[in-house]
Amino acid sequence: MKDFINKIYQNHSLIYKVVLFLVTTVTIIYLFPKGGQFKYNIQKGKPWQYENLYAPFDFAILKSSEEIDIESKEIEANKQLFFIERDDIVEKVKENYGKKIPIILEDSAAIGLNKSRLKSFGLKFISNVYKNGFLNKSDNNKIAKNSLITVRKGNDAKDVLSDNLFTTDILVPELQKYFANSQKRYRLLEDKFTTLIFEIIEPNVFYDEEFTQKIIEEEIKNMSVTVGLISENERIISKGDVVEGKKYEILISLKTEYDSQLWSKSNYNWIVFGYTILVALVLLMLLLFLYNNRYEIYENNTKLTFIFFNIFLIVLMVTIVQKYWVNYIYVAPIIILPIILKAFFDARLGLFVHVITVLILGFIVPNSFEFIFLQIIAGMVTILTVSELYRRANLFISIIKITMVYILAYFAFSIIQEGNAEQLNWSYFGMFALNGVLSFLSLFLILIYEKVFNLVSDVSLLELTNTNSKLLRELNEKAPGTFQHSMQVANLAEASANEIGANAMLVRTGALFHDIGKMSNPMYFTENQTTSVNPHNELSPEDSANIIIDHVINGIELGKKNGLPDRIIDFIRTHHGTSTVYFFYKQQQEISPNAVNIKNFQYPGPIPFSKETAILMMCDACEAASKSIKEPTALLIDELVDKIINGQMSNGQFMNSDITFKEIQLIKKVIKKKLNNIYHLRIEYPE
Repeated sequence: MKDFINKIYQNHSLIYKVVLFLVTTVTIIYLFPKGGQFKYNIQKGKPWQYENLYAPFDFAILKSSEEIDIESKEIEANKQLFFIERDDIVEKVKENYGKKIPIILEDSAAIGLNKSRLKSFGLKFISNVYKNGFLNKSDNNKIAKNSLITVRKGNDAKDVLSDNLFTTDILVPELQKYFANSQKRYRLLEDKFTTLIFEIIEPNVFYDEEFTQKIIEEEIKNMSVTVGLISENERIISKGDVVEGKKYEILISLKTEYDSQLWSKSNYNWIVFGYTILVALVLLMLLLFLYNNRYEIYENNTKLTFIFFNIFLIVLMVTIVQKYWVNYIYVAPIIILPIILKAFFDARLGLFVHVITVLILGFIVPNSFEFIFLQIIAGMVTILTVSELYRRANLFISIIKITMVYILAYFAFSIIQEGNAEQLNWSYFGMFALNGVLSFLSLFLILIYEKVFNLVSDVSLLELTNTNSKLLRELNEKAPGTFQHSMQVANLAEASANEIGANAMLVRTGALFHDIGKMSNPMYFTENQTTSVNPHNELSPEDSANIIIDHVINGIELGKKNGLPDRIIDFIRTHHGTSTVYFFYKQQQEISPNAVNIKNFQYPGPIPFSKETAILMMCDACEAASKSIKEPTALLIDELVDKIINGQMSNGQFMNSDITFKEIQLIKKVIKKKLNNIYHLRIEYPE
């Protein structure tokens, strides 16, 4: 049991990678739609690249979305209007009329009319008004002239011509006509009777919008979505035929039917198994790439987790958009992924991860070929244009370029598929613009990731290069000579990095902090000695060498204590590699030639493992050694730089730094030029 636990402990890093790989694969598969994939890629407007296609089974030809929209609009335009008739309003009006008859009874007695006759006279007119129904005035504009409508009264319904309904507009003419056909004595009461009718009359027929809409929805729901039938073994399309018109609709119908038939509980496990193999292969390619080309990232489980987490995050985002807002799939800011990875790592890794993520997304998005093409092109432009994220204007300009590439690529796809530019969907341009705006979220994500994963980006590097920061100000106060040396090395390293295309901001920051360990014993380093007294004179060569070597260990401890990122501490660890403190080593040889252990005079390492750390080693050694030249000349400086860097190369200090001989020659050239500028001779001014 103990041996088993020891093996787990010894291989815990590998076990973690396996678990991370499996968890990421399973979670991505869980997000995928569990339907099968149609084996033919249907590209509208392009020739059919496959062999002649015959129907594998009987299936119906589906109407296109445009045809369905047209039919739906026709149903809406020709809809049957439903109204509701309320008897309670008629009874209410008649009741109110009976209550208000006394208003006109005063004059009726003089002309020989009693209450009973007057009531009958009024009720007869009211019955005529409500015979077919009195239409609400606000609903009048919903009905076409002389159109047929349906009036519901309780559980009964009847069709009525709209012109037969009573309306407010004809109330006065009907009253006048009613009195004209009545006895003369009734006409004497016309004014008061008209006023009373206008007070009590109310419409009793109202538009039933809810019921009308319900009937429309049912008609649309029951509308046929097919326009024909394809029989089994019937030829659908021949090789070389252009995919358009009826053929395109038949192919889409076949795909839809295929998807519905493929999905069943019996083949669910097979579909999931197929997806698992494909996703696992893609993620395995990523691990192999990291193992062969970015081994330091492969070994760092935190960075590996960061990369896998971002892949999962992008897949999750696109899956949610595809499920709920599929028409807005291009709003999803996928280019955030290469922006973030380039900010923390490098362009090559950023592009590789972006490509494999887009390949995974190709399983779930509609029009996968178009989607993959657009996203890969956008990712390439992102990698080529996004740089120096600490300058917000750079990101803004880059995102504008990316948006323009999206628009141009979509425009090209559209005219290829439609054959002209008339069918352009202009809403896509707005989606691409919104995509660009959302891409600025990468800046906030970078800040969050720096805290969560303890990573460093160019934004953080810019903050660290501030010489008024606590640690650099302390270095300037305790070891002013070392501070000036670090500034000179930073300038040399930055110029060298720019020359070979390395991360200039990173190497400059590393150079500023590489010697902070000297603050523990500043006077033991010549650049800080202001008097002729050298404390090394009272120490043995081995003790002096230990103090010099310890500035690396002290620097690492001080960096961690002050929260410096690991990428900066790497410069402290590697800036001397495994080189020898040669001066004190030679002194010890003179004292005891046969009893010198060179390991006691060597730095603990490791040797540089990136171009940036290699640049710092070269610049640090050359700048420090140049101070030893009493009368510097261009020839002496050139010889010194060649001697130091060639010596570092022969000692194998750059074996792990992935730097080429050509790049080293370019760095030499930059260092020589800069040192010559520093030590150039001035003319002697007359007294």
